[in-house]
Amino acid sequence: MSVAFAIPCFNEEATVGRVVEDCRRSMPEADVYVFDNNSVDQTAVRATRAGARVIHSARRGKGEVIRHAFETLKADVIIIVDGDDTYAIERSQEMVRLIADESVDMVVCNRHSDGTSKAYRRFHRIGNRAFSWLVGGLLGQRVTDVFSGYRAVSRQFYETVSLDSTGFEIESELTLKAISHGFSVKEISGSYRSRPEGSHSKLRTFHDGFKILKFIFSILRDCRPLGFFGALASLCFMFSVWAGSAPIADFLREHYVHTVPRAILAASLMVLSIVMFGVGLILDSQNRHFREQSKLIRRWIQRSDKGEAPAPPTRLAG
Repeated sequence: MSVAFAIPCFNEEATVGRVVEDCRRSMPEADVYVFDNNSVDQTAVRATRAGARVIHSARRGKGEVIRHAFETLKADVIIIVDGDDTYAIERSQEMVRLIADESVDMVVCNRHSDGTSKAYRRFHRIGNRAFSWLVGGLLGQRVTDVFSGYRAVSRQFYETVSLDSTGFEIESELTLKAISHGFSVKEISGSYRSRPEGSHSKLRTFHDGFKILKFIFSILRDCRPLGFFGALASLCFMFSVWAGSAPIADFLREHYVHTVPRAILAASLMVLSIVMFGVGLILDSQNRHFREQSKLIRRWIQRSDKGEAPAPPTRLAG
């Protein structure tokens, strides 16, 4: 099984050399690629000296870099790891083993602080747990670390799933689309240490956090439309019942409605609730057909990898 490390970097001259060396030490048989995202320091030079193949990725943003890596690399397993020297690279062997032996499509390395106060700040931990709880609850699968930048993906996954995010939303998109498209996802634990001296994070907590939250809701709308629109329909239904309680009480008591505006509001909310639920049902049916098509494509890729080389399907389900 061919393995490739994809290391997205932007001005990581202080750490990229050590990350590349750790990758080569952990898996000597793997190819190591550093995707330089327009760095203005010595990132490319130090990555090359450490033994990595440097690929220039012109479009700014981590999401753009990961998409470029998926389009460029052809390995059976791609291991994505940040170039900031905060992850335990030695976990890569276990990640590859899970994909090779247990047919897992994505392995996510959950972060556990090494005990230093700067490694995994409390506010970031709280935010990560909240986002992970939201994603896991809406997708129906337990998610521990939706923002981990250390994960391995199978060839079936990265060749059949399209990515839309451009920035730091990419980690949450990978998790969301893997689960919603029916891929097998497994989590393992790994230590998470603070950045070394001279290395600085590019993450803007509140600005990027808001963008990630907005992106998560847009992905859930597209990938889980019945749950998304069903939740909105439920809210409208509850507000409709609340608004209509007074008009109904008036009618039952006096056979006359005194609170006409509330009656109009209740009726409007009920209609909106029914419409949203109907939209969710229609989009969920379309998504089901899409998932069937995706499974056919993945099955064809599997058989091609085994050398059977069947003819591609001329007509997909749906």
